[in-house]
Amino acid sequence: MQAPSIKIKHRERRPASFYWLALVFGLFVLFLYGPVITIFILSFQGPEGGLTFPMRGVSLHWFAVLRDGVGDVDIWGAFGRSVKLALVVTLLTVLFSVAAGLAFRRRFKGDTAVFYVSVASLIMPSIIVSLGIGLTFRLLDNGVKYLASAWGFQSFADNYTTSMGLYTSALGAHLTWTLPFGLLVMFAVFNRFNPAYEEAARDLGATPWQSFRNVVLPIIGPSVIGVGMFGFTLSWDEIARSSQAIGDQNTLPLELQGLTTSVTTPVIYALGTMTTALSLTVIVASLLAVKWLTARRARAAAR
Repeated sequence: MQAPSIKIKHRERRPASFYWLALVFGLFVLFLYGPVITIFILSFQGPEGGLTFPMRGVSLHWFAVLRDGVGDVDIWGAFGRSVKLALVVTLLTVLFSVAAGLAFRRRFKGDTAVFYVSVASLIMPSIIVSLGIGLTFRLLDNGVKYLASAWGFQSFADNYTTSMGLYTSALGAHLTWTLPFGLLVMFAVFNRFNPAYEEAARDLGATPWQSFRNVVLPIIGPSVIGVGMFGFTLSWDEIARSSQAIGDQNTLPLELQGLTTSVTTPVIYALGTMTTALSLTVIVASLLAVKWLTARRARAAAR
C-alpha cells in the first residue's frame, strides 16, 4: 500500500520592494486623509478648545455653536443653496450624460470634435473657466442694458442688476466640471453594452421607450447612480469655478473659505466635519443603491 504523499506549502517570501512600496502607500494615505481626520478630531473639543492640539476636553459644544450661526455669516442659508444647486447639477448631469451616451453609440459627422469639446474643460484651469463665465455674463448684462435703453425701456435698464445667479452662471460653471466626468463614465458603459438585449426586446414587440426603460436602464442603473454621485459631490465641494460666477449669493464652500480668514475657534472644524459627513453620506448611499440594484438584477436573472 502506497503511503499518501504529504504536500508542504512553502510561503513565498515577499521582496523588500513590497514593504517599501507599502510604506510609500501608507504615507500617501496618511497625507491624503490625515488633515480630514485631524479636523474631525479637533471639532469635538470642549468650549476652551483651540485650533491646534492638544485637545481641551471632548464635547459637542462647537456643533451647538454652529447650529446657532457663525457671526454675520448665513451658514444655513448657504448650506441650503449648496444642496439645491448640487441636486439640480446632479439631475442635469445624469440626463445629459445618459442622452450623450445613447447618442454616441452611433457615429455621426463631427462626433470626435463634439467629444473633445465636451471634455476640454477638464484640462482647463478652473479659475480660468470661472473668469470666462463671469465675463460672458457681464457682457450679456451690458448688452441687455444697452438694448433696453435703445428700445425705450429706461426704467428697466436702470433697475436691472445682473443675470448672474445660482441657477444661471453658477449652474453652468458647475456643469463644466461635472458633465465631462459623467460623459466619460457613460461612454465607457455604452462601449461595453451588448445591443443584443435591445434587439431581443424589439423582437418581442417592445417600443424604443419600453426597451430603454425595461432593458437598458436596469443594466446601466449602477453607472447612472455613479454619475449622479459624481455630480452631487463635485458640485457640493466646488470653489474655484464658483468664485467668479456665483453672483451675489455664496455657496457653503465659498462661505467656508471666507471663514478661514476670520474665525479662530473650532467651529470652523465643526462646519468642515459636517460638510465632509454629507459627502460621505452621499457616497455610501450611492454604493448601497448600486448594491441593491445589482442584487435585484441578479434575482431577476435567476427567475
